[in-house]
Amino acid sequence: MNNGESMEIKERKELEVTVDKRHIISIGERLYTESVELLREMVNNAYDADATKVHVEISPERIVIRDNGSGMDMEGLKQYFIIGSDEKVIHSRSPQFGRVRIGQFGIGKFASLAAASRFEIITQHKDFAARVIFDKNDWKKAKDKWHLPCEILVPDPERGDGTTVILSELSRSFELEDVEKKLMEGVPLRAPDFSVYLNRRRLYPRSFIGQRIPILEGSKYGTVSGEIIITPKSKASPKDLGIDIKVKGVTVKKDLFGMETWGKVITRLKGEISADFLPITSDRSNFVTDSEEYQEFLKVMEKIVYIIKKTLGKEADRRDERKAGRAVKEALQRIHKALAQNPDLSPFGPIPYGEEEGIGGGGAVTGEGKKKKEKESDIKPESAALKPKAPRKKKRRHPLVKRITPNAIVRRMQMGESSVSVCLDFFGESGPECFLEGNIVYINRDHTLYRRESQRAVTYTMYIARLITQEISMMKETKSPRVAFNRQSKLLKDAFAGE
Repeated sequence: MNNGESMEIKERKELEVTVDKRHIISIGERLYTESVELLREMVNNAYDADATKVHVEISPERIVIRDNGSGMDMEGLKQYFIIGSDEKVIHSRSPQFGRVRIGQFGIGKFASLAAASRFEIITQHKDFAARVIFDKNDWKKAKDKWHLPCEILVPDPERGDGTTVILSELSRSFELEDVEKKLMEGVPLRAPDFSVYLNRRRLYPRSFIGQRIPILEGSKYGTVSGEIIITPKSKASPKDLGIDIKVKGVTVKKDLFGMETWGKVITRLKGEISADFLPITSDRSNFVTDSEEYQEFLKVMEKIVYIIKKTLGKEADRRDERKAGRAVKEALQRIHKALAQNPDLSPFGPIPYGEEEGIGGGGAVTGEGKKKKEKESDIKPESAALKPKAPRKKKRRHPLVKRITPNAIVRRMQMGESSVSVCLDFFGESGPECFLEGNIVYINRDHTLYRRESQRAVTYTMYIARLITQEISMMKETKSPRVAFNRQSKLLKDAFAGE
């Protein structure tokens, strides 16, 4: 639709506004503290009218909201300017797409008084077209009654059905970034057959990368559904903290439901929860918190918060296991190097320098190594096939590690003809810090010192290395603790030489 400057007027009428002027002041200038709220209301009106496209154009001089919805006839225009009309309550779904209508209070157009002095609406429905001008200055001059000039226009078949709203003589400025954010939060961009354009650029719903937790919980008032996303640490952001709580596809507010006490991890929580049964306040900025529906919703959210906490706990466990595995591997590599440099300190005999094969957990790496050798051996010179096969080496037997829990972390390193295994497991707070069984070093993850050092990235590997070298030194020297201590000190020094 165009802006109506060149349209032919067929008849002139007036529409009576049936609302107390004090209410208009309250609704328009006091109720809407943010001027961008009224743009959200206008776009949602277009959604309720079965529009498939809405164009919002913002300039310093004026704002135009244009849609291709069903438009309004004369009766529709009268309903449009009645505050508190129950039209959308009685007809809660749109006629064409069966959309659950968002608007309830019919106050969006009066919100324009907070930001503009002139509100113009041009609408067309089938063979009816009209323009209504809502002027704040004229309203101030009027007494008890107030009539809006309504021009009946000649319908334009090329223009088609739809509504255009023009706000001019702006008293507030609109920042594109603020408008975009409000529209992305406050209009149903995920709805099918519905798109919104801001200054000719289409808006898309926000999407996040991370672990997704689907939500679907029932209550006696209706369904609570949605999706919570735990974003990677690299994507964590302190901006816009909270989960979007939506009613009929529109974000009413963000909330953390007590999760604000969890620390920095809340910066990774994103997502949205929908509960269409929730009653909302007239300015659509909050819920009626003392209602039975909202109290029921809070009970459901307690379950959802528990699910989020449990998922975060599992993720933290996996992260700790990866970190522990890396620390043990690095500690073993450093100790291997130190033992190769100091054969007199090794209980395993001389260790070839640079031999670092066989580091892994549960033999997984060893298995991959065998496959690789087999593939390489497939390509041989013809003469090699005539040579007698070398006798197969006896398979080395590795000590059997006793796992106490399924989450035990096991790493093994070949030390010459022998091997050393390290097992990190949970042996209770009163259990030993570490102990030795054969060539297996067991480290207690429940021990107070382990829990403390595992949180310190700088000293974690050093702590693991201290426990392993302590037990290796005891293998070499069992009679004199002092000699064993000196051996350990030398190993640690060479393992971390230059740092």
